[in-house]
Amino acid sequence: MQSTPEQEAAIEHMVRLFYERALADEVLGTLFREKIHDWEPHIKRVADFWSGIVHGTGRYQGNAYAPHMKLKFDPEAFDHWLAAFESAANVALAPEDAATAIRVARHMANSFKAGIFPFADDTGRPSRVPLPVKR
Repeated sequence: MQSTPEQEAAIEHMVRLFYERALADEVLGTLFREKIHDWEPHIKRVADFWSGIVHGTGRYQGNAYAPHMKLKFDPEAFDHWLAAFESAANVALAPEDAATAIRVARHMANSFKAGIFPFADDTGRPSRVPLPVKR
């Protein structure tokens, strides 16, 4: 599927705005600064991903889940990620495109959270590891 140059510019603007907000966030900022060192290729890859989601362009070739498995963060980071993402999408994208991106982002966040934190600790908080077996 083809998208217009204006739609592609809006996607890139959303991605850049997201990272601007995420880098200013107390939870996400440190995580992103530690892991992303070559920003322009990263932004292009993420924009390709969201262009595929919103406009069906099919440019992104990869597995969005796998790299996130390697990151060390707490489950609360998903709330921060969604807040930054939703804010950026609502500012940068046309309303219908923003709604699509946000719907998919919420689904991704829930799916990633379930996959990365499949267990619960003794307080019920999501955990990457199961409770120790009591003997």
